[in-house]
Amino acid sequence: MSDTPIAFQRCIAPQCGATYSVQETLVACPACGELLDVAYDWDRAEVPGSLREIEASWARRRDPSCYSGVWRFHRLLPFCQLDQIVTLGEGQTLFQRADAVGHYTGLKPGCLFLQYEGMNPSGSFKDNGMTAAFTHARMTGARRAACASTGNTSASLAMYCAVTRLMQAVIFVGSGKISYGKLSQALDYGALTVQIAGDFDDAMLRVREVCDELGIYLVNSINPFRLEGQKSIMFRVLEALDWQPPDWIVVPGGNLGNSSAFGKAFSELKQLGLIDRVPRLAVINAAGADTLYELHERRGMRWNRGHSSMRVAQEYEREMDVQQRKASTIASAIEINRPVNFRKCLRALEDCDGVVRRVTDQEILDAKAQVGAGGIGCEPASAASVAGTKALRAEGVIGADDRVVCVLTGHLLKDPTATVAYHTTDQDQFDKVLGSRGVRRASYANRAVAVPNDIGEIVKAIRLYT
Repeated sequence: MSDTPIAFQRCIAPQCGATYSVQETLVACPACGELLDVAYDWDRAEVPGSLREIEASWARRRDPSCYSGVWRFHRLLPFCQLDQIVTLGEGQTLFQRADAVGHYTGLKPGCLFLQYEGMNPSGSFKDNGMTAAFTHARMTGARRAACASTGNTSASLAMYCAVTRLMQAVIFVGSGKISYGKLSQALDYGALTVQIAGDFDDAMLRVREVCDELGIYLVNSINPFRLEGQKSIMFRVLEALDWQPPDWIVVPGGNLGNSSAFGKAFSELKQLGLIDRVPRLAVINAAGADTLYELHERRGMRWNRGHSSMRVAQEYEREMDVQQRKASTIASAIEINRPVNFRKCLRALEDCDGVVRRVTDQEILDAKAQVGAGGIGCEPASAASVAGTKALRAEGVIGADDRVVCVLTGHLLKDPTATVAYHTTDQDQFDKVLGSRGVRRASYANRAVAVPNDIGEIVKAIRLYT
């Protein structure tokens, strides 16, 4: 029997490839500074013979590892023992066929599906990754955990800390860069919240420095264990589609953790012979935070099997510094100019024959209204996936009968201010919240009807509008 562990950490740079124990707390390769993967000796792992074997876990719902929509796929992310996991029942999410939204994007009936991650305990997809990162933090004996956040990561970390009492949460947010819906969670769950003068990119820089100095466990998606948990979103998509890959996965692009995790998931499943093809990946930036689009689509950066130069990206970052350009979009969850998983996302785009697009805040909010009209409300960033699908369909990149899954990353109530402003009759409120973002109209507004306090007038209004 080999002494090599089943799970280990490995530098993603082919020219380095250094490996490290899963017991180490690392966010970058000590040898070369590149990002790390959680890697596996699959020959020694208990890999399922087929994905259908995983369905048996549904019969063991009293087992916390089977109840979790992440850990029931443990054999596909076996970096820990089952008795080590920390779970709050995350991953109990919805997968919905959405013909009305599909029609809006230009797809035929039965072709568009929404993977709704807003049903997670903290209201966003972050719980998929947090359960894995938190499990790893527990394995390493961490007593404090920290993150920089636009809101969802902080809510998730604070929740896991509050429920388990295993660690203290320390959260860094930029001034004025977090919605009240998300900030209220971090505060209510007892996290130490540090608000700095700056945006998410500034907060990310500082939290890394603080974690290094104080030995605090960092849970942002630069942590490779976070992405292991986020792979499970795609496992659940496959499960819902009877284990048949769709033609397209469309996902919002912020710090690029999801797109990186999805690419890794499909690459591993193909390597293991558990799927026969990999879906194409579309990553959608907001126009006000479009670094990936600029570098991939306009300046031609590619993974090139790990041999791509970062020179172009470094030049672009210098341009942003000189121009003092900050990310600005109503989709606050993806309001990020310096995505930490950029290199991993390039790899995912190569593995999944992917594309990148950007959409305006106007397009995001109009798409969001279409999603809401179908009964599943989402935060603005989520709707970038639907707006991006519409744009790709208009270009002919996505075919009318392609099977497309749009990932909705967070719940409607994560950012109710934007929703109310979109539907309001108060022009001042609309202009204050949305006008400054370049949103000029509410194309699909469902405005309240003002009537006198008179039964006759009320009845007349109801008859008129129904």
